[in-house]
Amino acid sequence: MDATELKDKAETWLRADPDPATVAELREVLARGDVADLADRFAGDLEFGTAGLRGVMGAGPNRMNRAVVRRTTAGLARYLKATVPDVARRGVVVGRDGRRLSAELAEDTARVLAAEGIPAHVFPSLVPTPLAAFATLHLNAAAGVMVTASHNPPEYNGFKVYWGNGAQIIPPHDKGIAAEIARVEPANQVRLLPVDEARARGLWNALPDSLGEEYLEAILRLRVHGRGSDSLRIVYTAMHGVGGVWMERALARAGFRHVHVVAEQHQPDGTFPTVRFPNPEEPGAMDLSLATARRVNADLVLANDPDADRLAVMIRGQDGALRMLTGNEVGVLLGHYVLARGAKQAAGATPHVVTTIVSSTQLGDMARELGAAYDEVLTGFKWIANRSLERERAEGTRFVFGYEEALGYCVGTVTRDKDGVGAALVFADLAAWCESRGTTVAGYLEEIQRRFGLYVSAQRNFTFPGAQGAQVIARIMEGLRASPPARVGSRTVRAVTDYKKGEKLPPSNVLAFELEGGGRVTARPSGTEPKIKYYFELKETPGPGEPVSAARARAEAQLQQFIDAFLALARERGQPEVTA
Repeated sequence: MDATELKDKAETWLRADPDPATVAELREVLARGDVADLADRFAGDLEFGTAGLRGVMGAGPNRMNRAVVRRTTAGLARYLKATVPDVARRGVVVGRDGRRLSAELAEDTARVLAAEGIPAHVFPSLVPTPLAAFATLHLNAAAGVMVTASHNPPEYNGFKVYWGNGAQIIPPHDKGIAAEIARVEPANQVRLLPVDEARARGLWNALPDSLGEEYLEAILRLRVHGRGSDSLRIVYTAMHGVGGVWMERALARAGFRHVHVVAEQHQPDGTFPTVRFPNPEEPGAMDLSLATARRVNADLVLANDPDADRLAVMIRGQDGALRMLTGNEVGVLLGHYVLARGAKQAAGATPHVVTTIVSSTQLGDMARELGAAYDEVLTGFKWIANRSLERERAEGTRFVFGYEEALGYCVGTVTRDKDGVGAALVFADLAAWCESRGTTVAGYLEEIQRRFGLYVSAQRNFTFPGAQGAQVIARIMEGLRASPPARVGSRTVRAVTDYKKGEKLPPSNVLAFELEGGGRVTARPSGTEPKIKYYFELKETPGPGEPVSAARARAEAQLQQFIDAFLALARERGQPEVTA
């Protein structure tokens, strides 16, 4: 589009934008004649997909704002009325986190639903995403909406949608909702019912505190060991998010007497003043947690992201030093604990565990030996949850655990999505069990690695923002697809899986390269951020009597060589020279 076309689009948007703040913002962009900024804002509509909507806040169709959310909610409401006959009885759950604009977006969502004749079950205060997921199931709602951008930087917000089964939406619902959104009238013509009128007509129902109590009781029942600790020292950070009060209550009720919160990050604050990127995986995000842990001599550090659906863990290593566990290590620990301890205590259906194609293959190795059903699915917890539901219906399996390496874990069926609060509680329970048997979490992990192998993994992410960035990411993927490497370093590529073909799973823009002698690298664009992601894994077997630390050092050196070799190949196929 040239400058004239962009200006015309902007003027059309301004006439329909109901929010004076974004109207003023866009007029300022027009006044300074910033064509590049306009081009990005009007590059297209913010895509409704993997987790509903997520994007940078601001004016324009390629941003998160009140105009976009009103039209999105109207499209969702109309799709629900067309596909869910009793939606007017069941209603839709609406929750929000502590980000900027979350309160306004949640209120707009509820008011549009009410205007469409759909009751909105509204959380009156900030809640973790897992509680919104729990409420969708617990209330038998037709759907759920959580206004959150999870772990994204402060300029982002989002609109996450759950279906009535409690899981995030998958095809055909995502496409059906998107098609309805495309047909919605301009935002300033979308009807909103006044809050007082919605309440009077039974179309705005404030959810009671008792619902949160029921959630806490449900996650407390997930524990395997079931006893807290008078001596285990735990540090917890909410990362400026909404998990703090819930995690404190859960750990206290579970009997953990020495819980120290990271005070600087404990209260919800959508500006995230101590971290640029409130994701525990990002460099520097855990610095305050580490400092607190050193001060109180902590045994365990638990961290949620801002909407508390993810969990990060630090433990004391066998050498006494604190170290961050990888997402795969947390998944392997929880998976083994639930399968080897919890699943044996429960009679009946075959236990079922699920992970993703970019997570460690070790969960599958353990599941096969421990007599559990196992699945690998596409990236995204929606696929984990929906696959567990499919096998429950078809085979009568019992879902006990699912995880993705990006710090997402779900124990049991309290929610059908990742739950950083419930998973943190079960991990603390695991640590207390280790303590009761005279070992540590690090010792337990080594027991697993000696039995099932030492898997080392790493991820490299490269960010390319904006419309031009999307083109760069597409060029990299197509370069790898058109000319897949025959070797990575010293290892031959024995198989290439192009998930875009949809041969084993639904089509997805993902490539996996499996190597002779063990090893895998997977490439995919992020579904929620302007990134391309590479996932690497190698397996090493500790020798008889060899310290696991020595085997780990050997494996990590090999992994780094593997990573360097693959990134060199990626650069030959379109990867710009940038830092991960």
